Amino acid sequence: MKRFSAVSIIGLILLFFQSCDDTTDTFTISKPTAPILAELNFTQLELDAVNTSNPALTLNWDEANYGIQAAVNYAIQFSKEDTFITPITASTITGQTSVTLSISEVNSAAGSTGVNPFNWSDVYIRIVASLGTQNTETATSNVIKLNVYPYFNYVFEDYFLVGNGLAPGWNNNNNNPPLFRDHTDSNTFYYTGLIKNDNSGYDDGRFKILENIGLWQPQWGEINPEGSDDPSESGKVAGNPGTQSSDPGRFGVTSTGYYTFKINFASKDYTLVSYDAAGKTSPTSLEIQGTSTLNVAMTPLDFDGHLWYAKSIRLTPGNIEFVTDASAKWGSSTSFSGLATDGGGEIPVIVEDDYDVWFNDLTGRYIFIPLNL
Repeated sequence: MKRFSAVSIIGLILLFFQSCDDTTDTFTISKPTAPILAELNFTQLELDAVNTSNPALTLNWDEANYGIQAAVNYAIQFSKEDTFITPITASTITGQTSVTLSISEVNSAAGSTGVNPFNWSDVYIRIVASLGTQNTETATSNVIKLNVYPYFNYVFEDYFLVGNGLAPGWNNNNNNPPLFRDHTDSNTFYYTGLIKNDNSGYDDGRFKILENIGLWQPQWGEINPEGSDDPSESGKVAGNPGTQSSDPGRFGVTSTGYYTFKINFASKDYTLVSYDAAGKTSPTSLEIQGTSTLNVAMTPLDFDGHLWYAKSIRLTPGNIEFVTDASAKWGSSTSFSGLATDGGGEIPVIVEDDYDVWFNDLTGRYIFIPLNL
């Protein structure tokens, strides 16, 4: 019995080492050959808001080659730059080399890249191949260009401030000032203005971010929970329900002053740093003027006179400028949000609606928030 046991043990050990060397279940892939996207037989595509489920565009490509038999994933990406700095994925498929996109899908993808509706704009299209559920080993096709004319598609998110360090206090429906969206990156927002913490209290000088006036969720704040949310000049953000089911902590400052708050909802990062407002005065009056409306007087915020607003004003397609009592004309070339300068030109209004309009005379940032789109 002892002899049999010894032989058995030796056999098991040999079997173990053989199994460790067995590579029959592993495989390697070669460097992938990228898909080749076929050129279109047309260069312009006008999108109609009627029958938006109808097909608009069919794309074909030669499959990517990974040197093995595998189902390849393909992401169809759009961008307003040929460098695809911020690509938009219009669709994904697996194991196929052709896709047909509807009018609404192309319009949504084009609008999400940041091109304006009711204007001819170039968009760029590519195919990105990958393997597996983790989309690894990517291979990117050539890029083709298409001139599109989208109908209106409001693709932006708007955000509003609430908290005892700011004008509305902890009231989610009290003329809550918005964050000002960056006109070059729709994930980045700014707020430059007065934040109060007169007594340097731990729970004072605080604020959070709401997505909808009058609703507490979705809300965004510091990644650390309340009580551990020490005021900081930088950090990560969390959201309910954006990243979790519980409410996030609060942003905050330790003393009253002017600050610039910057947040990126893609990277979930923020900064909150002091802003030097010394010597910067506001105009005595400010009006919205232009072809989109009759002259509309803006109102300075009582809490911070550098922030001006006009609520629920009707704007029609055309343009506007912010005109001061000294006849300075602040404007820019980007619709919905932007960075205005004195003599910067007329701001385009591309779709009729009722808007809340906000302007910051410290930075020149503006935002038009449509109320019905």
